[in-house]
Amino acid sequence: QVQFVESGGDLVQAGESLRLSCAASRRTFSGYPMGWFRQAPGKEREFVAAIGWVGGSTYYRDSVKGRFTISRDNAKNTVHLQMNSLKPEDTAVYYCNVVRTLYSGTPRDDHWGQGTQVTVSS
Repeated sequence: QVQFVESGGDLVQAGESLRLSCAASRRTFSGYPMGWFRQAPGKEREFVAAIGWVGGSTYYRDSVKGRFTISRDNAKNTVHLQMNSLKPEDTAVYYCNVVRTLYSGTPRDDHWGQGTQVTVSS
């Protein structure tokens, strides 16, 4: 059962911006904190950002602070990741998922969508 559909990835040059979107089922999305994760080739999946159910509280990994902004639209069951000043090291497949808690940096379970590829050239 597909719970997440990510989109918005692309090939861009360093310094450019992208906006990722994740559509989730209402049952999966409603009432839960949501997060973005990424996996670069040959590396483990890592936490990127999280947002609380109400949307006022956010949490980011240090390397994206000040460049990435997570947001959500609870009426549409979607979560977004605005990525500015992209760097080659941001290249990865990006995924969304429910997080255990806002500040845990860990997914609630191991059910993932197909992800969306972000490639940043130097």
